Amino acid sequence: MPGKKTMATKAAPTGQPSEPVALVLRRFRLVFNAVKTHFQQVEKRAGVGGAQVWALSVIRANRGMGMNALALAMDIHQTTASNLVRTLVNAGMVAAEKNGPDRRTVQLRILPPGTRVLRKTPGPFMGVLPEALARLDAQTLLSLDRDLALLISTLKADERAAGIPLAQIL
Repeated sequence: MPGKKTMATKAAPTGQPSEPVALVLRRFRLVFNAVKTHFQQVEKRAGVGGAQVWALSVIRANRGMGMNALALAMDIHQTTASNLVRTLVNAGMVAAEKNGPDRRTVQLRILPPGTRVLRKTPGPFMGVLPEALARLDAQTLLSLDRDLALLISTLKADERAAGIPLAQIL
């Protein structure tokens, strides 16, 4: 159409991404930079990583929860949750006790040093990306999910990485 420019009409120099590819790459960079900047601010202010802060906030809100419940609440693999908790226990921020009816399971509770970390941490505790996604409407989320599934398939990405918190990736 005369006078109407679409993203796909501009030819890219050899070795350069096309205009729509470059636009989408820039958008991904903006998202990743916002996430990375938030995690850097969290670590600078709190002295612990973003995934640890999120785990602390979930444990504080659900006193006595177990490891599986924490993994489910954070949408991470149980082994990843165990590693997070081990770090928090070793730092004296969380207690992991076996005092319930089933002595094989651990109940978690936040300790005063963990509460102090949360007080000085900039929110949102779960991170800026999950917070932003939670504010989107259902239709937008479905569209994003469909489009990202296609991208993941095209990348042939290892889907096991989906259980790793972004704070540990970026």
